[in-house]
Amino acid sequence: MIISASRRTDIPAFFGDWFINRIKEGFAMYRNPMRPTQVFAVSLHPKDVDAIVFWTKNPKNFLDKLKYLDEYIYYFQFTLTPYAQDLEPGIPNKDEVIETFIKLSDMIGKKRVIWRYDPIIITDKMPLDYHKEKFEELSEKLSPYTQKCIISYVDFYSKAEDELNKINAKRLEQDDLYNLFSAVGSIGKKYNLSVETCAEDVPVEYLGLKKAHCVDGELINELRKEKGFQDKEYRKDNNQRKACGCVQSIDLGIFNTCKHFCVYCYANFSRNSINKNAQKYDVSSPLLCSALDLDKDEVRIREKDGSKKLEISHILEQDKNQERTISQLDFCVQQINFVEKNTNSSLEKKVLDHIKRIKQRTLL
Repeated sequence: MIISASRRTDIPAFFGDWFINRIKEGFAMYRNPMRPTQVFAVSLHPKDVDAIVFWTKNPKNFLDKLKYLDEYIYYFQFTLTPYAQDLEPGIPNKDEVIETFIKLSDMIGKKRVIWRYDPIIITDKMPLDYHKEKFEELSEKLSPYTQKCIISYVDFYSKAEDELNKINAKRLEQDDLYNLFSAVGSIGKKYNLSVETCAEDVPVEYLGLKKAHCVDGELINELRKEKGFQDKEYRKDNNQRKACGCVQSIDLGIFNTCKHFCVYCYANFSRNSINKNAQKYDVSSPLLCSALDLDKDEVRIREKDGSKKLEISHILEQDKNQERTISQLDFCVQQINFVEKNTNSSLEKKVLDHIKRIKQRTLL
């Protein structure tokens, strides 16, 4: 399986320690964003992970953690735009971000660092000529350190629409999009960059551009071959937008946790929500900015083609009005140990061990 880390938040920027703890423990958990009480556990053992796709705007603090990923195949989707802190308040000075981009490329190779000039926003203050100038400036600096640039025009998601309207962001017609993509593509070609469009409905092939596959099965197979693995067939991710070219992946992130506070972001609802979720961050929890609730959450084990429910009801059935004693705790631990001995799944054992620790804390 492919792990996405993450479309919903910037894990390398803000939660790198959490992610590496998940790598060390060999599993992670994540909530179904459409049904938050449904929790999935997924193995992060190298033999179970085909690749990891990191999404980031500033992985500076993650670079020293790459040493823990030697057994994994991974690459970065690295967003670097020309916008100032009025649009991207949490992003440091762009010269510093460019320096991080170059350092990352030097560490892992330019094939594995994909530049995203995304989203493109047209306003009266940032017309097409502004983007042509800025894209060329960035292309000159970044092209020696990447092979590909992915672009898209800003989407007016409901969560971002008010903020985009405040800056008078323009909704472009198809002809305007063609002019934009053609201009950017021509500059990219000048710098030997493959320019690809992300989840755009307009046909761009005749402009010499490609449709992007951000979670890219072809690239993953290419990287797997370099490590001696055979090709795998990856299916299109039908949970994404129709125009999206990504293959299936499992995303470990959670919405309303990214502290870049970009005004165009679809993954954040409000600063208040972000700050509340940030208070729940526990570097040791299998869940990002969350904790397992044994009374409410349904735990499922992710498998190759779906998932199965982890049955723990017999462990949790206790009279809540009864005085909790050490003997009850011992009984609970024995029940969990019984389940562990009767399962062949390493992932299930790890999840049950985590439940054991939660139960011990509640009974003491």
